[in-house]
Formats: sequence, C-alpha cells, structure tokens
Amino acid sequence: MALLALVAGRLLGWGELASLGVAGLAVVVVGLLMTVGRTRYRVVLDLADHRVRIGQRAVGRVEVRNAARRRALPSQVDLPVGDRLVELSVPGLAPDAVHDDLFAVPTERRAVIVVGPVVSRRGDPLGLVQRRLRWTEPSELFVHPEVVALGGANAGLLRDLEGQSTRDLSDSDLNFHALRDYVAGDDRRYIHWRTTARRGKLMVKQFEDTRRTLTVVALANATGDYRDPDELELAVSVAASVAVQAIRDERDVEVLAGPGRLRTATPPLLLDDCSRLASSSAGAGVVLLGRRVVRETPDASVAFLVTGGAPSDTDLRLGARALPAGTRAVVLRCALGEDVAVRTQGSLTLATVGALADLPRALRRVVG
Repeated sequence: MALLALVAGRLLGWGELASLGVAGLAVVVVGLLMTVGRTRYRVVLDLADHRVRIGQRAVGRVEVRNAARRRALPSQVDLPVGDRLVELSVPGLAPDAVHDDLFAVPTERRAVIVVGPVVSRRGDPLGLVQRRLRWTEPSELFVHPEVVALGGANAGLLRDLEGQSTRDLSDSDLNFHALRDYVAGDDRRYIHWRTTARRGKLMVKQFEDTRRTLTVVALANATGDYRDPDELELAVSVAASVAVQAIRDERDVEVLAGPGRLRTATPPLLLDDCSRLASSSAGAGVVLLGRRVVRETPDASVAFLVTGGAPSDTDLRLGARALPAGTRAVVLRCALGEDVAVRTQGSLTLATVGALADLPRALRRVVG
C-alpha cells in the first residue's frame, strides 16, 4: 500500500498521497530494523508432572535465560497448551538474567495434552513484521481416567492362581494325574516311593499341564454404542479399573481397545494409552468384540466386554456368542444413572453399571 501510494502520488502530483507512501515505507523499514539481531535465549519448559488424574492440578514453568553478552530486547513468548495459546511477555533481560513464568493446564477431561513448543516472537508494535524462533520441543501431559480399586471383588471370577487344567500331560507341574514306570532320564524328585516299594520297581508321578489365567478386557469404541460422551468416559474408566487390578494382582491381561492392544506392562503405561482412546463411527461395537477377542487372544480364560448403554440385550448376547465355550464372558454395560443389575445365563453374565463407584458391587454380584 505504501508503494502504491508513493507511485500514485508522484504520477498524480498529489503530495499528500506521496507523503503517506513515504511514511508507510518508513514504518516497514523501522519494523524490519526491530527484528534485526540474533536472539540468544536458553529456554526450559518444565512440567511438574507428566501424568495426572482427571481434576488434579497440573502446572508448568517456562524459564527464559539471556545467553547473550548484551542486553536482550523485550519479546513475546507463545506457548501452545492443547488447543489454547498462552502468551507470555518476556521483559528486557541483562546478560545471564532469568525470567520465569508459571502456567496451569486444564485437566477436566481425560486427554493427552500437548504442551509446547515454546516460540518467541519479536517485531514492531504495529505487528507488520514478526520474527519467530522455536526454542523447545513439545511435551505430553497424560490426563488419566478415573479408576476405582477393586480389591478382592473379582478374585473368584479370575480363576485360581495356579491356572486352569488342560489334558496335556507333563512330567512336572502342580496337578497330579497318574503314576507310570520310571524311564531313564526322569527327575528322581518325582519318584513315588510308596508305590515303588509295593511294586518292586521305580514309579514316577505324571501331571497335567496347567496354564495361567489370561484375562482379556475388550472396549467397544463405536460411536453408536454410547448415548453421550460421558458414557464413553465411564466405559474407559471401568475397563481401566478391571485391567489395572489384574496387573496389580500379577495376572496375565490383555486390553483390546481402539485400533490395537494397549500396553499392560505397568498400570501407568496402561493409563497412558487409555488417555488416547476415542470413539469412532468406524470403530468396533459390542457385536464385534467377541470375534476380536477370538482373533487376537484365542487363549482367553475370562473376557470382559465393556460397552455403553445404547446396545440392546440382543446385541450384548451376540457380542459374547463368538467366544469359545470354555471362556467366561462378562459383558459390562455402562449406562449413566442406571441401577446395578446382574443377570447370568450359563457362562455369560450381563452386568449394568451406572457409575464408576458401582463397579466393585457389580463384580461382587457377578462372582456371587
């Protein structure tokens, strides 16, 4: 605009318009001069904690240090916090001087909040010219879902710690099966001395193989399974509570949610993955959960199918019908505000949970 005003003023002989063009060009030149020079900062982005629960206070700190040998001019610092942008003002800093700013992160809902990167802005007061420099990498803050401690509420449901017997025979295990003749190379610890003395020849014990209980928690992530977003939050919390308790009890557990499996090495890693879960119109509903369990964890002993309040009883039964005959199936229907209800039909149990606090009571009724 300044160039157009200057050229038009000269061609038309309009002195005021040419003066306006000169003034505009002067403003642009001054703005460019204000961005000249290399800013030397050392910036630290520090989160007090990278994992918090819903509603827990989460704060962070931005430390800006002038690493140059001369005084640094004032600047603005932009800090993205999720979908918000926090603007911080950094005053002029003497050499090696430090400026700190604290900020809060909203944690009202389960999420993975990306904080950063810290970007400094320097330019003219009119905002015509601006220079941006990136100083840090982004950091992730995991807002974990709420979980409830189950204690021994589901201990009877998850079978015994020794595992479930199979028909495969073994020379060493816990479940005694029969006696057989000693063969060279057999472990002498398993010789049955009373029978050996009675028969006059060495007899050894033979066992049935046992396997550890494998608990599978499968969460429906189809949008149509949930009547509102709060039901999805309840379902995520229910699935996380069951899986966390299984991990703490040192049981084998797999969690099928979203496009793949969640990490189950430790409760924090599991809850980190739970923070990323979201529903999708193309996601797997409760009708497909049983097939997914069979496809990805065919050795499951106990399967928890977790869904929202939208599916009908017919849909819930269809979801569990694909499970193998030896698998104990528990369908947890998360319907906000409804009373606890438990119905058992053979190896299938349908339980309704209206709030997270109702989960321990519902599981006690499932066991009973």
